Amino acid sequence: MDAERWQRLSPLLDALIELDADARRARLDTLREEDPALAGELEALLALEDENEDFLAEPLVAPPPMAKPETLIGPYKLDRLLGEGGMGQVWLARRADGLYQRRVALKLLRPGLADPNLRQRFTRERQILARLGHPHIARLLDAGISTDNQPYLALEYVEGEPITDWCRGRDLNVEARIKLFLQVCEAVSHAHANLIVHRDLKPSNIMVTPLDEVRLLDFGIAKLLDGPEPGRDNTRTEVRAFTLHYAAPEQIRGEPVTTMTDVYSLGVVLYELLAETKPYRLKRQTDAEWEEAILVADPQKPSATLLREVDSDPSRMIALRRRAKEIAGDLDNIALKALSKRPEHRYPSVEAMALDLHRYLEGKPVLARPQSMAYRSHKFLQRHRWALATAALVLLVLTTALVLVTWKAKQAMREASRAQALQDFVTGLFEQAGGRDTPGPLDVRKLLEAGEQRGNRELARQPLAKAELFGVIARLRLGLGDYRDAERLLKIQSVIIAGIEDAPDSLRLSSATDFGRTMRLLDRSPECVARMKPLESDARGLQRSLPAQVADFYSELGRCQRQENRLEVARLLFQRSLELRRNTLDDIAGVVENLADLADLDSDDNKPEAALQGFRNALAQLQASVGNRHPLAIDLQRRLCDLERSAGQLVLAERDCYDALTLALDLHGTEHPASVDARRQLAAIHVDLGRFREAGAAFGESHQWLIARLGRNHEDVARNDASLGIVAWEQGQFDTALRHLDRALAVLRKDPTSSLYHGVLFNKAMVLHDAGRSREALPLLLQVRRLRAAQLGANNRRVGDTERMLGEVQTALGQNEKARAHLATAVKLTRGGYGPSHPNTRRAELSLALFDLAHADPPAPSVANQLQALSELPKSDPELRKVAWLAGTAIALQRCKEPGFGEGPALLDAIGAEIAAALPEGGSLARTFERERLRCR
Repeated sequence: MDAERWQRLSPLLDALIELDADARRARLDTLREEDPALAGELEALLALEDENEDFLAEPLVAPPPMAKPETLIGPYKLDRLLGEGGMGQVWLARRADGLYQRRVALKLLRPGLADPNLRQRFTRERQILARLGHPHIARLLDAGISTDNQPYLALEYVEGEPITDWCRGRDLNVEARIKLFLQVCEAVSHAHANLIVHRDLKPSNIMVTPLDEVRLLDFGIAKLLDGPEPGRDNTRTEVRAFTLHYAAPEQIRGEPVTTMTDVYSLGVVLYELLAETKPYRLKRQTDAEWEEAILVADPQKPSATLLREVDSDPSRMIALRRRAKEIAGDLDNIALKALSKRPEHRYPSVEAMALDLHRYLEGKPVLARPQSMAYRSHKFLQRHRWALATAALVLLVLTTALVLVTWKAKQAMREASRAQALQDFVTGLFEQAGGRDTPGPLDVRKLLEAGEQRGNRELARQPLAKAELFGVIARLRLGLGDYRDAERLLKIQSVIIAGIEDAPDSLRLSSATDFGRTMRLLDRSPECVARMKPLESDARGLQRSLPAQVADFYSELGRCQRQENRLEVARLLFQRSLELRRNTLDDIAGVVENLADLADLDSDDNKPEAALQGFRNALAQLQASVGNRHPLAIDLQRRLCDLERSAGQLVLAERDCYDALTLALDLHGTEHPASVDARRQLAAIHVDLGRFREAGAAFGESHQWLIARLGRNHEDVARNDASLGIVAWEQGQFDTALRHLDRALAVLRKDPTSSLYHGVLFNKAMVLHDAGRSREALPLLLQVRRLRAAQLGANNRRVGDTERMLGEVQTALGQNEKARAHLATAVKLTRGGYGPSHPNTRRAELSLALFDLAHADPPAPSVANQLQALSELPKSDPELRKVAWLAGTAIALQRCKEPGFGEGPALLDAIGAEIAAALPEGGSLARTFERERLRCR
């Protein structure tokens, strides 16, 4: 059967298969009257279908293995599959040979396909993309063939949404949709100028980035018009290489493809942007129905389609009617002209279509409508109605232009004068400070106070210069940790800016960003969002003119949204900032900062491995580009330390915290906030390692510093109080520990959903239990379990930690049945959440084994085996060795029951020696060991 005959049979066969037996018989009778031979062939094919229902149900050849994550293709390592198409797969990949860091969209030829046509098309795509260089076309970055003969293309990875989803999700108006579509036209026009037809234009191949810019993807079936055999198209056979819903009639008929084929596909996309649906409404969504509609059906006007949608969605009635009225006329005609069945009736080129859309936006007559005198006159009057109103208006326009030029000149002079005044002021301030006879080093805070006083005196008549100065001083105050002084200065600055009618956009944005940062540092993120959120739309309009200020604005607003637990909103803001810093500013430090912000979101989303990888990647990029002594490295090392500590990797955590503190002291000195915070974080590691005096001294030094700058009711002060409480508990000072913990809880109680609040409640219950007050600890633990389950989910690993402590407390209270159930749940949740080797999991297993050992007579052999396995845990990990010591103590106590105490005392002496050597300051574990040791005697 030749191809032409099959093209006639295929749609009819699809339609017949969809019908029931009676309808199928009637349709065949009708066809038999028109073409008996055709009806006979269709009956034979249907008989084959009925007789061989399982024919080709399984592939004749087993499919080849697909690519997998972490596979190396050339110099790239695969991360995850983004999508599949007719010719291959597209993967998100990263450069893995160490030359540079970059994410790419890696296109692979479908594995195992030996069809030379597909390989030829893949090679052709590489040639096509290499010729295309346009800001709205995804760039070709690299191409080659891997060692296992796998051809690949490395394309620019575009983060965005299909153009239709973007417009629908943001409910863009008609003008904004047309402007986005014109970017698509520019890209397609560039391809056509290089003699390339895309042939598969559809929304999923037209992405919009967070910066409102279009990227055209996938030239996988593009046809080179200047290639050999221009009339031949190998993609017509066997596999349809275009998307049916957006295909032109000539593609369905198998006719030669031209640039006007892309015009038709663009017409479908434009129709969908205007009417939010495809041009054809079908009773059944089959390929045959679609082919018939594309070949013979006339699409309804987009405006009429919108009006029809009013009945199905009454909530949008007003908006849909307004849009239909705006589309009716010019845009209806433009869309329908592009959708003409015959290529010669469409626009002759994409440029002609784009020109008509530009004419529409400019209020000019569009060429898609009949050019009657009435229509052209209406357009002219509508376009020039103000200019034609009166001749006096011309004079007014000229006068306005003259005033504007004069105003611009004065504004430029004023900007120069303001910059000079600020420069002279700062220079004079330092000259005056240098002329003093005061011995000793210059006091920066006194210098800033003097600057503020002089600014009030000398810049009283230059409000812009004064506002700039106060912003600079506020930022310096933030760097010194003087948050309340910074807040006061920024409030004064806001009042000054509000009183200036034409305050520069850069000053307004930087003022809002500085104020937002201050509110976040003062733990008042709602005020940060309230101040910055109204300026977000203004910032988006200033992305091109003020990219640095806008990137800072997005980053700070994202951090405040993160504090408010709006993680997806924060992620979008960080991605916008990253796009600006990476592609517009080439700001390496800013890129690293945003990569760390995104890693923070992974940590918040309970993805610790992804967060660790994100921070390590950010730190590697920073060190490779600007060296090891950048202030950002302090923050990145501290975040790594925090995640490593949570994962029980105390050795790695101590190393990173120590490196962060060393760099902070070297760059900033002892009184800088970065140094104080790094010292506190390292002190927390020292608590875990049993170095309590050193940790207590560090927390004590930090406490007064924090209160002086943040006030007693700040979250950071409460966190420091909680740390002091844990140090006191480890040292056996129970009353002091409870006093510190209660002081922390008094501050944190304002937000009972805070994870810090849950943690301090848990620690208070732990201290009470250790002090022999288990009955007081029980209600606190029940409250912690309820709060954590509500916020994190009932199966979260933190709930598992709470279940373990509940089991230990109820064991002490003699509630054995409940205690056993809690301990079993603790093992299950920690093993599933932390993993089988995590210290918290091992601690839960130990608690359950100790319970079974004490309440079974005799204990099951599995309990002894479990204790033996726990006693052999590696002593290199500080937390695991604590579990090993306690398990070994339980085994020794069993030996004490043997005649003459057996070898129990010797085992206990050996464990005691190990504990004394590793924890010379004692601590809660040493106390527990000594209590158990007494039982042997």
